[in-house]
Amino acid sequence: MKEINITTSFTIFDNLNELPAEIQELMNQAIEVRKKAYAPYSKFKVGAALLLDNGKVILGSNQENAAYPSGLCAERTAIFYAGSTYPEAKILKMAITAASDTNQTTAPIPPCGSCRQSIAEYEIKQDTPIEIYFMGEIGEVYKSSSLKNLLPLMFDKKFL
Repeated sequence: MKEINITTSFTIFDNLNELPAEIQELMNQAIEVRKKAYAPYSKFKVGAALLLDNGKVILGSNQENAAYPSGLCAERTAIFYAGSTYPEAKILKMAITAASDTNQTTAPIPPCGSCRQSIAEYEIKQDTPIEIYFMGEIGEVYKSSSLKNLLPLMFDKKFL
């Protein structure tokens, strides 16, 4: 029998103002698109902003549906739009923010499992890490230099 240890590493910023200017702008765009989320059931709004290597910024917000599995998270809304509109572009950075209409979110909210798997697909496809910054409504911002920190045992095409 063997044992493996997996470690991950994040950079923690105390708040939005500590981020580099380029990331502050990206996160501010995620905050604005978060306000446009369609979340009548959960009251939990998420915004995502992607910076592509062609300079374009792609935005996405969560879109709920009464048939819950039919909705789509902000991260996947943005990443799938980027993939369909700019299929050759690489995703360099992703900013994610989440807020609840019922209580203030002060802890950083990472992507859900489905979003992690979707982001992994693009990180593997482009063979370049995607920097991921995530926060709640206020407070600390976490930075991951790659999705591998959030999903260290990725399932990808090499298993198929």
